[in-house]
Amino acid sequence: MATIAILGTMDTKGEEHAFVANRIKERGHHVLIIDVGALGEPKLKPDVTRQEIAAAAGMNLGALVARRDRGETVAAMSKGAPLVLGRLAAEKKIDGVISLGGGGGTAIGTAAMRALPIGFPKVMVSTLASGNTAQYVGVKDIVMFPSIVDVAGINRISREILTRAAGAICGMVEIGFQVSTGAGEGTPKPESDKPIIVASMFGNTTECVQGAKKILEEAGYEVLVFHATGVGGRTMESLIEAGMVAGVLDVTTTEWADEVVGGFLSAGPTRLEAAAKRGVPAVIAPGCLDMVNFHGPETVPPKFSGRNFYQHNPQVTLMRTTPEECAQIGRIIAEKLNLSRAGVTVLIPRRAISVISGPGQKFHDPAADQALFDALTTNLRKDIAVIEMDCAINDVAFAEACARALLGHLAARP
Repeated sequence: MATIAILGTMDTKGEEHAFVANRIKERGHHVLIIDVGALGEPKLKPDVTRQEIAAAAGMNLGALVARRDRGETVAAMSKGAPLVLGRLAAEKKIDGVISLGGGGGTAIGTAAMRALPIGFPKVMVSTLASGNTAQYVGVKDIVMFPSIVDVAGINRISREILTRAAGAICGMVEIGFQVSTGAGEGTPKPESDKPIIVASMFGNTTECVQGAKKILEEAGYEVLVFHATGVGGRTMESLIEAGMVAGVLDVTTTEWADEVVGGFLSAGPTRLEAAAKRGVPAVIAPGCLDMVNFHGPETVPPKFSGRNFYQHNPQVTLMRTTPEECAQIGRIIAEKLNLSRAGVTVLIPRRAISVISGPGQKFHDPAADQALFDALTTNLRKDIAVIEMDCAINDVAFAEACARALLGHLAARP
């Protein structure tokens, strides 16, 4: 039997949350009601009160209510709810969380859910789930469940949606117990004893990552691969920051090209900092730094007219980085790696940093590559090893060198 947190504004959405609570109880689980409302009296008795949430945020609820500023109230609850929910999860008092809401409720509910670890069951029933949810989900595994109609009472549509949402959170919690214990029929026991290595990959570096992954797995590591699409890099960094990672195989640092030049797959200005600051051993390569990503050709800003483009598919247009841009990218990556407190090696494949940058390919530009390599190596700390290889990034020899270098750093850790 699990305990599922039901978090929401119990003044405006109390009836709907009560309906979900009853469906969860029918499955044999306990519920823990968390009230993040503020302006009216709660219609569902909470186990964690709004006063406790406001206090966690360092706010006085009475003062908030007196001002009747909805934006200020949402901001305060969005600050306090993550602290309370995170504590409850850390203390193993809850096994999952579900919330229902419109704009304000979604902001508060997902802010709280983003404080929870990946793998912890999270369901957000929202009027906003059909649009761009990036600002709500962030890098966490929040399930956004479209409410279809507004969260405003129980009717023939909302009854169906909320019943299924309740079933979803119950199912996630129940299957989670089976996976963690291996209790389900045919469910393999988790290999939790294997240390984790995270790796970054693009279609243009797949062969390299797959080759290195095989070697690392044979050495007893579990390798998690992240697509270097902005959110992939941010998610990988968040796992490193959480202390879940033993080593980093970051051979596809392409997100820095989008961050510097203005493409749509940037992972932000802190990319590459997590491993350096936490002291996690890493192997770094300049994979796919020859390309900046845009959507269709019509999305490319006019200022880039006349540049070298490659149509990867109808939805993705790649633009070749220039020598000047490559030099800037190289300097930034060196600055990030200079923060490292653990073993780090930079490997450079001199023949090609992607499938399309080799001789005879669309993005072959030796001057741009050299500017990248020179800026990277000359700005690195002298104690950071650099291995230059006369091969392409997807050659077997390069993949093997990356894996062996990382295994060497892992073996040298105290």
